[in-house]
Amino acid sequence: MDIRPTTEQDREVFVDTVHAAFGLFRETPREDGGGVFWAAYEMDRSLLAVTADGRPVGTAGAYSFELTLPGEVLVPTSGVTAVGVLPSHRRRGVLTAMMRHQLTALRARGECLSVLLASEALIYRRFGYGPATYTAHLTVQRHRAALALPRAGGGAGDAPAPGSDTRSDTGSDTGSVEVMRRAECGDILEEVYDRYRRAQPGALSRPHRWWTSGAGQPPIAPAPRYIAVHRDAAGTPDGYACYSIGDARSLKVDEIIAADDAVHTALARFLLGHDLVSEVAFKHVPTDHPLRWQLADFRAGEVSGASDWLWVRLLDVPRALTARGWSTDGELVLDVDDPFLGEHGRYLLSVRDGKAECVPTDRGPDLSLDVGDLGSVYLGGTAPSTLVRAGHIRAHRPDAALRADALFRAERSPHCLHWF
Repeated sequence: MDIRPTTEQDREVFVDTVHAAFGLFRETPREDGGGVFWAAYEMDRSLLAVTADGRPVGTAGAYSFELTLPGEVLVPTSGVTAVGVLPSHRRRGVLTAMMRHQLTALRARGECLSVLLASEALIYRRFGYGPATYTAHLTVQRHRAALALPRAGGGAGDAPAPGSDTRSDTGSDTGSVEVMRRAECGDILEEVYDRYRRAQPGALSRPHRWWTSGAGQPPIAPAPRYIAVHRDAAGTPDGYACYSIGDARSLKVDEIIAADDAVHTALARFLLGHDLVSEVAFKHVPTDHPLRWQLADFRAGEVSGASDWLWVRLLDVPRALTARGWSTDGELVLDVDDPFLGEHGRYLLSVRDGKAECVPTDRGPDLSLDVGDLGSVYLGGTAPSTLVRAGHIRAHRPDAALRADALFRAERSPHCLHWF
């Protein structure tokens, strides 16, 4: 078996192989070749596993993204995708060989991080990835959807009529909401999302070619959707909600993108106030989002589908740790094991005034951990003490876990909406 890079001439073979690996059949693309998820594949970053007689049996790809780290730091990141092996060739080492080849190639590009969405959680632990952001569904029955008056002031008020001025009783929002069709507002969506992702830890860029080729899920995809666009007092778009109404009059919200909590509240208020629907189902809600607390009836918000989303893999531990921003000063000695690549390192992480230094050391460790567990805590969405309690991270000093919690905690919880 051989692992080889692909070119544009391999696109059809690559797409056919990944479909067969997952037991899928191709959708019909648009006349220009877009409107399907594989339209954004970067063939110069993809791999094919082929047998001695040239038959393709496995695939692995990568997208070129930017990942937002704590401190609003943007770093180039590979988004691993299209990883599959034909059912006839599984459990023969094909996947392991492709992943080792890919990690070597990603390092050669000079990247310090890799991310993916895991189809199965057990698979990617083996290769050094750890879950780092989380998401859930929030479903609200329409007849119980009233928002409470804010007790502290400055938040959500009673719902005004949909599409009208969205100023709350406290005067916190002086914008407006306009309903548009997806085909009418592509440029607005791209611009608003790009501003949002630059400030949201855990968010990924959505390159322009994704929007033009319609290569993702709504609202990137050209599927029919309504878009509620929020504009500020000056008329500048600063948020949107992508939604549709399906069976049983259920309003499904693909995503809400908002410049701040006030804009998010205005869009949520608009959706919850939609007439002739039985429920409003928010597809992607951070597990600590305040929307559930804003409901007058706390039990009206039913949380389901809680799951991991973005998985992170550190390719260069010192570079990754010094890349992100930090909100607390401190020191930790981290003993990091990378069994898949056969590597081990002990590092002194020193943080002062939001910047970190990370150098090899022979000092005794505060924490011993696997590189996948380091990926889980890296963005601040998983507390190191949780993994200590789970028996995955070993704390060598009584206060080490709490010091690590304080150090890795981000000012804003990481969240990723992008599907790839």
